[in-house]
Amino acid sequence: MAGILDSVNQRTQLVGQNRLELLLFKLVGRQRFGINVFKVREVMPCPRLTNLPKQDEFIKGVAHIRGQTISVIDLSKATGGREITDLTTAFVIIAEYNRSVQGFLVAGVERIVTLSWQDIMPPPEGAGKSSYLTAVTEIDNEMVSILDVEKILNEINPVSTDLSEGVADLTVGESIGERVIMIADDSTVARNQVKRALEPLGLTMMLAKNGQDALDQLKKVDETCTHSICEKVALLISDIEMPEMDGYTLTAEIKSNERLRKMPVILHTSLSGVFNNAMVEKVGAEDFIPKFHPDELATAVKKWLKADEIAN
Repeated sequence: MAGILDSVNQRTQLVGQNRLELLLFKLVGRQRFGINVFKVREVMPCPRLTNLPKQDEFIKGVAHIRGQTISVIDLSKATGGREITDLTTAFVIIAEYNRSVQGFLVAGVERIVTLSWQDIMPPPEGAGKSSYLTAVTEIDNEMVSILDVEKILNEINPVSTDLSEGVADLTVGESIGERVIMIADDSTVARNQVKRALEPLGLTMMLAKNGQDALDQLKKVDETCTHSICEKVALLISDIEMPEMDGYTLTAEIKSNERLRKMPVILHTSLSGVFNNAMVEKVGAEDFIPKFHPDELATAVKKWLKADEIAN
């Protein structure tokens, strides 16, 4: 256990090619779950929690950690399970999502495993829209569920997708004609957030549920193009963490394909860290926008659509 607690910070600096490291943990029951180590700042035994007046029902309390006040979410209760009641044996995973730091209360943590994104599969089709799963994998002959943390956080504190008055501009869509924007993200909530944020630009969007799905769709559309995919798809906005194929690998595949490579790629992710800049440059993406600020995303989209228009 001490090894896990001591090594998380070092491991968050690792950068893989279509691979990830999962921190395995349990809620209430035998089922195991995983969270990408890149998003984890720290893992610790549950500290003393303070209740706040009128706090959300899924917030177990707040903790003062290294000079910062952090809300601690009961991850079991927030996903429809039983409340974690024994805090003496519980742990808190401190993670950074969408430019903010949260604590996730879990019943126990196990170990870190290294996997390829090809080993991570989308959730079963029958899981339904109410599912909190974004992906699943198999470890030690048991299914491990990867939670859609963005969905959980959005239900507790909904993210605004409204654009400022000076950013919204329907003529942006008119300028690219019938061409579309592709959005690739394994989180249904995240895909819809991006879609709603860009609708005031008058854009038509096509959606992909992961990197492999995006690449397959792009190649299929390209079959109907004369010279390149840019005739039909003006720009790609892609998450980085996705099952089957991550955003880095997707971008590298696009930039190595003569017919796809001219399409601008914006990587849009809740992952944080200086390693992103190096990886964005390495795979050839045009831009990197941390989630989620609608004005920043819309401004970047307008910038690259304008650059594409000038180039053509």
